[in-house]
Amino acid sequence: MIRCLVVDDEPLALHIVEDYIAKIPFLQLVKSTTSAIEALTLVQDGGIDLVFLDVQMPELTGIQFLRISNGKAKVILTTAYPQYALQGYDLDAMDYLLKPIAFDRFYKAAQKAQATLFPVNKPAEKEETPQPQSDFSNDFIFVKTEHKIQKVYLKDILFIEGLKDYISIFTPAERIITLQNMKKVEDALPERHFIRVHRSYIVALNKIDSIERSRISIGDKVIPIGDTYRDEFFKMVEEKNI
Repeated sequence: MIRCLVVDDEPLALHIVEDYIAKIPFLQLVKSTTSAIEALTLVQDGGIDLVFLDVQMPELTGIQFLRISNGKAKVILTTAYPQYALQGYDLDAMDYLLKPIAFDRFYKAAQKAQATLFPVNKPAEKEETPQPQSDFSNDFIFVKTEHKIQKVYLKDILFIEGLKDYISIFTPAERIITLQNMKKVEDALPERHFIRVHRSYIVALNKIDSIERSRISIGDKVIPIGDTYRDEFFKMVEEKNI
């Protein structure tokens, strides 16, 4: 069992990670806190294996935390700012999760921590890795809109369109507009369900109605396939052919 500490000055972000930890059998939540100082004390006292650590905090940044803690616990950084990734890896951060964090990506990071903290030396004795107690039908992300933070279930997403200063997430019921960029959203989505097909479009594979030449049809929307993404897209389509 991996003993976990969650540190984030945003209560909503804390609750999301707490919920994800509860779904993974080999993770145990010891404490969650909005105070980096309190978290540092807990790590230095021992009893913490893994810290899910926000980068931008008022008392002590995640980068400062990494320097002071001196490797007493493994750290996975969580932040909306990708520019801190290099610094984090230089200080031996185990992984880097970009918000909004999808459960699929969170689980991969947890597996990486499990493999590092509890390596298996004898294949014959290797226990089967517990499967995450979540599925695509219940997975979701949070996105910031103009007036609120909105939960979006992944199963409802038809496609995502990137425009100059914002992106639109299309579902059967509505169009959700957010200022987040395409790269951040692409990284948050599970690869087996979503694929980028154009610099301006990400599509849900199970929502594709037909493919004709270099065009994808989802309902009455026709989406172009960009030259940069063509080979990877058709490779994935070929794998699903029967």
